[in-house]
Amino acid sequence: MKIKTVTVIGATGAMGANIAGIFASFGGAKVYCVGRDIEKVKKTVPRIVSSVRADSIASNLVPTDFSMLPDCVRESDLVFESSIEDMATKKDIASIVAATMKNDAVACTGSSGLSITEIAECYPEDLRTRFLGVHMFNPPYNMPLCELIPTKYTDEALVEELSRYLSGTLLRTLVPVKDAPAFLANRIGFQFINEALQYAERYKDSGGIDYIDAILGSFTGRVMPPLVTADFVGLDIHKAIVDNLLVNTDDFANNSFVLPSYVNDLIVSGRLGRKKGEGLYKTILYDNGLKRHTVYDIDMGIYVDTRKYIFPFAEEMKMHISNGDYCQALKVLVHNKSTEAGICLSFLLRYIVYSLFVASKVAYSMEAADDVMAAGFNWCPPLALYHAFASICDINSLIREQLEGGFISKDELDVLLTNVPASRYDFRPFLKSGRGR
Repeated sequence: MKIKTVTVIGATGAMGANIAGIFASFGGAKVYCVGRDIEKVKKTVPRIVSSVRADSIASNLVPTDFSMLPDCVRESDLVFESSIEDMATKKDIASIVAATMKNDAVACTGSSGLSITEIAECYPEDLRTRFLGVHMFNPPYNMPLCELIPTKYTDEALVEELSRYLSGTLLRTLVPVKDAPAFLANRIGFQFINEALQYAERYKDSGGIDYIDAILGSFTGRVMPPLVTADFVGLDIHKAIVDNLLVNTDDFANNSFVLPSYVNDLIVSGRLGRKKGEGLYKTILYDNGLKRHTVYDIDMGIYVDTRKYIFPFAEEMKMHISNGDYCQALKVLVHNKSTEAGICLSFLLRYIVYSLFVASKVAYSMEAADDVMAAGFNWCPPLALYHAFASICDINSLIREQLEGGFISKDELDVLLTNVPASRYDFRPFLKSGRGR
């Protein structure tokens, strides 16, 4: 597949800008960067160049606005829509693209979880075969995952060609998935994150947001704590994903997609996370160069200083991880009876079980759950974590003891825990001590 010219619609957004950089650098393509305001697009070009650390691509990036979109599309071999996560907006853009798109071009949406089939139906029948979902992760230079979502209309030969281009040329970790709400990675990841937001509210008297993040820190197998991740993604984007999942899924974890009211309050007030300088967390910069790290107090509705939580179970786990004794670290977690260790263990076991469940419904293999969480979130892959626990205890009995009848039914567990496949991943590199190693 030869992709010489690409149009990226929504190139001033975080994802659109970074994706434009991937096409221009890895793909060597000329990229029309389309935004509402051409002056804003021009200011975005240096950020695109910086995102892929390749100054030489600047000449490949052509700032344009929506008045030029039909001409850009007419010339392009691939059109990538990276607009806001709103179905009406995506349908409007699809209609514009369809009017001038070449018959042999490819059209993609970067939607993080809306129906690809519904967007495809905005195209005439002959062009529906050339449309599919291509969901990359932020930042794509560091997170190579790409979920590929064909629809019932998509030409199979095109899927094969585009797969080779995405994996071979753009160097993506490609995972084909079905057209289901939030696809695979986000359904697993945002279930975990939103439940952490719910627990922050439940345990607000113990500290709330940073208390839960301290319980689920890097020693549990994720590059950043879950609520820091929500701020990084953007609370508005988080809301769009979990609202979609709440309405369009009906599995045993459905209630975990209810967005807590305090998060809605932050969104309404414009405190959307890192991109706005404040959200769940806020860093205050003083004229003398000092920084004050604060966190949103759910009860008081104000920002207070973050706390350094010292949990004995976590400190012991970190010590063992620092010494390279990962199995002993997991034994500490399993056998510690503190409230915080119980919360941590329950979260990790639910993560494993929900990953197995979603993969069975949305993916074409159980191993896909490992690929998406490792390459899209930089989290310890669920199958790898399952087998890590299995090396120190009867993991199936532990899951049943912790989750059966509450989180999930016995019958559903019986199916999921039968012949869990081996993982291609080593769990150990994902567990970090946080001790400067």
